[in-house]
Amino acid sequence: MRPDSRLSRMLHALIHMDRLEGAATSETLAAMLNTNPVVVRRTMAGLRQQGLVRSEKGHGGGWVLARPLDAISLLDIYQALGEPQLFAIGPSVDNPTCLVEQAVNQALEDSLSAARTLLLSRLAQTSLGDLGRQFEEKLRNGAWTLPQHPHDSGP
Repeated sequence: MRPDSRLSRMLHALIHMDRLEGAATSETLAAMLNTNPVVVRRTMAGLRQQGLVRSEKGHGGGWVLARPLDAISLLDIYQALGEPQLFAIGPSVDNPTCLVEQAVNQALEDSLSAARTLLLSRLAQTSLGDLGRQFEEKLRNGAWTLPQHPHDSGP
């Protein structure tokens, strides 16, 4: 199963949007994320519905943040994306009357529930501002990894 990278990609795009002067077009974001502008518009529409971004029409229009980075948690973005499945593993339903399968499923469900609770808590405690500051610190310290993103200013 291919991992769902929408959360990571949107976090990336939103931090870059904060650094831009003016709005980011769907085409600009699509090029940044190596995807189609239609995908960007659909995804950003969900974030707009949650009040995280807004769209500006006309010449120079595009997408802008509706709140400061510190006022947007990673959980906010996760929820705006429709709460994608967190884990690829899960219980089996091959033989629901089997007592062994029931025991295995209960153990997995308990563990996954605890992991989900912890992960969502961590997402709620981390803001886009936190990630932006980590980026800025790496930028100041010259901690570069290649290839650089064309929107990162540096060597």
